[in-house]
Amino acid sequence: MPLDARIEAVTERIRARSRDSRSRYTDRMAALAEAGPRRAHLACGNQAHAYAAMGEDKSSLAEGRAPNLGIVTAYNDMLSAHQPFETYPEIIREAARAAGATAQVAGGVPAMCDGVTQGQPGMELSLFSRDVIALAAGVALSHNTFDAAVYLGVCDKIVPGLIIAAASFGHLPGVFLPAGPMTSGLTNDEKARVRQQFAAGEIGRDKLMEAEMASYHGPGTCTFYGTANTNQMLMEFMGLHLPGASFVNPNTPLRDALTTAGAQRALAITALGNEFTPVSDVLDEKAFVNGIVGLMATGGSTNLVLHLPAMARAAGVILDTEDFDEISSVVPLMAKVYPNGLADVNHFHAAGGLGYMIGELLDAGLLHPDTKTVAGEGLARYTEEPVLQDGTLAWRKGAGETLNDKVLRPASDPFQATGGLKDLQGNLGRGVMKVSAVKPERHVIEAQARIFHDQADVKKAFQAGEFTEDTVVVVRFQGPKANGMPELHSLTPVLAVLQDRGLKVALVTDGRMSGASGKVPACIHVCPEAANGGPIARLRDGDMVRVDATNGTLEAVDVDLSSRPLAEADLTANQFGLGRDLFEVFRQTAGDASAGAGVVV
Repeated sequence: MPLDARIEAVTERIRARSRDSRSRYTDRMAALAEAGPRRAHLACGNQAHAYAAMGEDKSSLAEGRAPNLGIVTAYNDMLSAHQPFETYPEIIREAARAAGATAQVAGGVPAMCDGVTQGQPGMELSLFSRDVIALAAGVALSHNTFDAAVYLGVCDKIVPGLIIAAASFGHLPGVFLPAGPMTSGLTNDEKARVRQQFAAGEIGRDKLMEAEMASYHGPGTCTFYGTANTNQMLMEFMGLHLPGASFVNPNTPLRDALTTAGAQRALAITALGNEFTPVSDVLDEKAFVNGIVGLMATGGSTNLVLHLPAMARAAGVILDTEDFDEISSVVPLMAKVYPNGLADVNHFHAAGGLGYMIGELLDAGLLHPDTKTVAGEGLARYTEEPVLQDGTLAWRKGAGETLNDKVLRPASDPFQATGGLKDLQGNLGRGVMKVSAVKPERHVIEAQARIFHDQADVKKAFQAGEFTEDTVVVVRFQGPKANGMPELHSLTPVLAVLQDRGLKVALVTDGRMSGASGKVPACIHVCPEAANGGPIARLRDGDMVRVDATNGTLEAVDVDLSSRPLAEADLTANQFGLGRDLFEVFRQTAGDASAGAGVVV
């Protein structure tokens, strides 16, 4: 099937927009690659410091004839998604030795969990941790002793931060090695039901805690289709995972075999071999378009609308929100995974998963088939699935048809004809809405605004019974310059209760919602943000606001915003405590949400 003309048109627009920046980037990467393996340029004293603790690998490193693999890891044992990485370095070192090569842990990067910090002050560091991760990975790789890198990371900001670093060191090949999702626990719909019961005061905290612990119960990523699992999908669609690697559970023989194979593949594609594949060649305009297609076809996290532009900029590619909107308009929604449905990612994987989906989208002409990937030329390899045959890893043809059409459907018979995202613009600025889980009758909400400067105040108003009519809840001064752009996911149960009571409600905010945002219409990432003079700062209680995902508009109706002064908020409480004082320079220099809210890109 030839590439869909609309996908090609968006790709060409991105190419034209990125021509100068991409050219500068590829020229820099080519010059670095031309200089050859890095260790050849280090003085003997430099090398001795790098090899001093390497025991049996010292002689191989000193000779410099075989590739040396740098490991950048987000391991910690507090977070379920990253705990499995504890054993990866030894698996990777053994794989390298078996190939006559070496591997070293180059450095660690922080990995914070939005699930732990949700609704807490630490969430105000969450978005900025992406840039810290990029910087930390840059420090790790700056030792300049590596011929390739493997990146161990899964969750919300970790993969985007590692991608920014991998692109910055794009002259090196890089393979991303996932940990996989935890096994299925309490069903997602039951967890959501218990949360809403707690929000409505129908049950106590003991029952809520019981449900949460039954849901998040073991090693691996959370099983709902939030930002972490959307990241894993992207790495396959963009060609930085091995085929079928994303959703294999941790601590299984297949998972360990894929880790070994990932290390071996990273060694095979260095400049010392015949299949040199630097990250700069993988992360081109087509790869990012494929990633957006995957985001829309799966109904993925809105956080990636924020992260993908930042990731792309690190590779000289300039994305715009209109690219997401236009791709969404032509890509069918093929998956129903919580919060867009009842299934979790394990059910999705069992139904055919990413291999089936990629095959369907290739056949429909909705993906660029001719991308470079760490597995070789072309995306067709990613229709295959990994299996163990007599203890040996192999790939076989993936599912040719869906194995559960309640979870995964063909492109010709999707859950809906278009993807899960809309770009909204108007006199209140510009934002995005994830519509894949929102019923069509709620795509347009027009109601009086109720203005808040803190999500805690929304909950107080709810508990006081103040929401008795249709309302557009506006939570402003939540952008990157104001307080680091925290997720406001803890508002979801409250707003869902109001909606279930029969009210028409919507959320408008310059903050974020997580990939778990669901059935309540939420226009998020509104920019310019209130703290940067955005028109959202001119709204008042009682103004009529129209949130229209059908026509793509965000409007204050019959209001002359230009005649009003900008509201001010007391942000002093956001500037100290729990590390927030350390991030003042980040708040001052962060870019607009529409460009990725970046600090280092």
